[in-house]
Amino acid sequence: MYKILIIEDDQIMGEMLAMYLSEEGFDVQTADNGRKGIDLAKEFSPDVILLDMMLPDTSGIELCNELRSFSTVPILVDSMKTDVSERVDALLAGADDYICKPFSMRELTAKIGAMIRRTHFYQSTSEVKDEIATTLSCNGEAIMLDVEKRAIYVNSFFVETTFSEFEIMRLFITNEEKVFSREELLNELRGFDSFVTERAMDVHIANLRKKVEINPKEPKYIKTVWGIGYKFVSKG
Repeated sequence: MYKILIIEDDQIMGEMLAMYLSEEGFDVQTADNGRKGIDLAKEFSPDVILLDMMLPDTSGIELCNELRSFSTVPILVDSMKTDVSERVDALLAGADDYICKPFSMRELTAKIGAMIRRTHFYQSTSEVKDEIATTLSCNGEAIMLDVEKRAIYVNSFFVETTFSEFEIMRLFITNEEKVFSREELLNELRGFDSFVTERAMDVHIANLRKKVEINPKEPKYIKTVWGIGYKFVSKG
């Protein structure tokens, strides 16, 4: 589970962000000032820091500089200010990206996901560790599931998945040939995604097919079992 540190002095905003990111499967801690943020950055060891530019005891720029004095953790700055100069100053101070308020939660999650991928997944195939739960040979293709990194590789290429998509794929690969009803899949995901629905499940399946199938319209691996649900087979 990836860890997110939110440094935000607006209590309502901080609680809203923490609730949303927790529901997306992240381990979240919050700080309402710069000093507490520095302390948590050292104690909590987050994978991404979401940093508000306007804090009661320091500026976001100063905090970026201080964070960079001891950490290389990705920093995503959020601010009401939209001036290009503000963004440039934040980047020069060590921020990795900038998002303007108000922003959509979808955009926020996408930016956080991109940061985590750059930090954890952009590596050569020789660096792919042995903590791979399952490696399947699927019609000459290798599909690998790395549980520790929450990563899926097809022919050694990293495949980007959402939190829920990874959980579905892990369930499929570790239970090959088992037929899962939509209700069973929903029950498996409800611990991570409280908003999942049958329609959302079908979208997850469609997206997974686009990512692992040669021809998503004629899937070889993620099969529909009409009237019941889905199953995964390694030999299509």
